[in-house]
Amino acid sequence: MPAVRSRNLFARGSFLESSRAAEILRAESTGGLLLIAAATIALVWANTPWQDSYFRLHDLAVGPHRLDLHLTLNEWAGDGLLAIFFFVAGLELKREFVAGDLRDPRRAALPVVAAVGGMIAPALIYVAINLVHRDGAPVGWAIPTATDIAFAVAVLAAISTHLPSGLRTFLLTLAVVDDLLAIVVIALFYSSSLHLGWLLAALVPLVAFGALVQQRIWSDFLLVPLAAATWVCVHASGIHPTVAGVLLAFTVPVRRRDGRPGKGLAEHLEHVNRPLSAGIAVPVFAFFASGVAVGGWHGVTSALRDPVTLGVLLGLVVGKCVGIALATWLLARFTSARLDDELAWVDVIGMAMLGGIGFTVSLLIGELAFGRSAQADHVKVGVLIGSLTAAVLASIVLRARNRVYRRIGSAEQSDEQASDRTEPEGSAWPPNP
Repeated sequence: MPAVRSRNLFARGSFLESSRAAEILRAESTGGLLLIAAATIALVWANTPWQDSYFRLHDLAVGPHRLDLHLTLNEWAGDGLLAIFFFVAGLELKREFVAGDLRDPRRAALPVVAAVGGMIAPALIYVAINLVHRDGAPVGWAIPTATDIAFAVAVLAAISTHLPSGLRTFLLTLAVVDDLLAIVVIALFYSSSLHLGWLLAALVPLVAFGALVQQRIWSDFLLVPLAAATWVCVHASGIHPTVAGVLLAFTVPVRRRDGRPGKGLAEHLEHVNRPLSAGIAVPVFAFFASGVAVGGWHGVTSALRDPVTLGVLLGLVVGKCVGIALATWLLARFTSARLDDELAWVDVIGMAMLGGIGFTVSLLIGELAFGRSAQADHVKVGVLIGSLTAAVLASIVLRARNRVYRRIGSAEQSDEQASDRTEPEGSAWPPNP
């Protein structure tokens, strides 16, 4: 019988993949800091004596009445700007599976399995809590299933200087797969009544967009109107318009037309649009989605008695950690995969805790599930407290592990310096004049 070749979980990627992941992490960490700042401003503003001005801005409607495009600024941020975010996520996902290290199904299995586990466990926790309580609302089951890549990467950048690169790449890929699963959930479970005519109409600009990019024709004057037309048709069809961003991304070719190595059109568009996504789209959405009048300590305690809040909070803090870590352990237990030699399982648990930061997409699903209601405000409280708790717990674990890897790195560096100072065998000293 031929021997089964084992593989290491969280192993280092190729040099090009690791360098590219580092570049993305730097960009996302900046966007994450902007996201945190925007959310903080909104939360503080919504709980000051000037809160009315915030909510007037939040509910200010602009846009044409035709095609249902007379939307509030909050809706424009969630429906329009987040389409850019999902466009970039779609480009990243396609590039990873076509030309990245994850084109190998064996390497792709880990983030996919971990992402699925990280969605199932929090959804089960949320449903269990809301089915037991008389006032529960199981409709919000998908709220705690998402990981916010910008927020999580910002936390990781603040605490991690010596963690192995395989862990960082895993978080990035996990979040991208998580985003794709989230958009599938939104399309299937949180879209309004379907208008098939508009959905078929969306195929016209979508196919035209795909034909142009497949020919490597990149012109803002052609592609931007086609992308906008696709978004309008998908919006009018009843499917959440962020789906348009993913569909457009999947039409973009990854490899160069001449077949030579180098940046393809997908990576170029990702590089161009990532600052717009991380620096503008996500922070602006966070600003409009995070503003909730808490009502002081009494308001917080009142929200925490709502099973919706508890389901979101425990789903993010407990469910994401258990789901991601357990799925990874099962993959190592029942396949030929094993944990990389330079890692410990506590590292995996720390990264799984970091996956519990479910800010952007969780807030979006909360708005789709509950609209404008008291429970929608309670969802925001649960997402904010749950994401903050997950970030703190992950920081405690990963900062401790970061110190361990820093000591290991210092010891290895000292050994190398000592080896360099050692006299080579057979050499003479002092040298002959």
